[in-house]
Amino acid sequence: MAHSLKIVGIIPSRYASTRLPAKSLADICGKPMVQHVYERAKQSLLLTDVIVATDDGRIESAVKRFGGNVVMTPTTIRSGSDRIAYAAQSISADIIVNIQGDEPLIEPRMIDQTISILLDDAGAVVSTAVKRIVEGEDVFNPNIVKVVFDKNNYALYFSRSPIPYVRDEKHGVNWVDNVTFYKHFGIYVYRTEFLKKFSSFEPTMLERSEKLEQLRILENGFHIKVAVTEFDSVAVDTPEDLERVREKVKTLE
Repeated sequence: MAHSLKIVGIIPSRYASTRLPAKSLADICGKPMVQHVYERAKQSLLLTDVIVATDDGRIESAVKRFGGNVVMTPTTIRSGSDRIAYAAQSISADIIVNIQGDEPLIEPRMIDQTISILLDDAGAVVSTAVKRIVEGEDVFNPNIVKVVFDKNNYALYFSRSPIPYVRDEKHGVNWVDNVTFYKHFGIYVYRTEFLKKFSSFEPTMLERSEKLEQLRILENGFHIKVAVTEFDSVAVDTPEDLERVREKVKTLE
């Protein structure tokens, strides 16, 4: 898709991850995780640039070693979107894409599908990606965020709990087969002006409760449009996730 907009992907990368410290630098088949994410993002057809935004000199050095672009941000910033908003202050761009630093298998075509939402809909200010859940246990996994959305593909709510709640079904082995559930991927595409506005909002009650920063957008009365993708991705939150990703990367090499 031809376009004249400057679209910059920013990868927020913290060193002090709670569940898996230093995961951005975790070795995956000879490369740090952040390098895998960066190289996948560079395969996007719609991004005009990719930058890592970090709060740690060790990550900065690692990115420079593999020839990537990197900017430093304060250690006091806690959320990924707040970190990219800070980094975006020094960047000239029409659209900013928040690409999670813990998804080394992110599909470049998923990135482009999510960007296309804003290219195709002038009224949309932020977009994200979702996929139908096919494994029943994922519905109950709090590390997999669920989402429900309306007929126009605007998100109604995100939750770590199973949504929608199925009142008339017993929680047996196959009860999820009769309901469509969607999982959410942590990629966000913002029009730059909206990202500035979003970063000025205070954390909200639902955001603090679910630990999901996208709820800050909904609670302030704005809309998130979803791209329903066929592609999957694996977020690395635990040592077990890291091993799964290592095995998958081996099969791709």
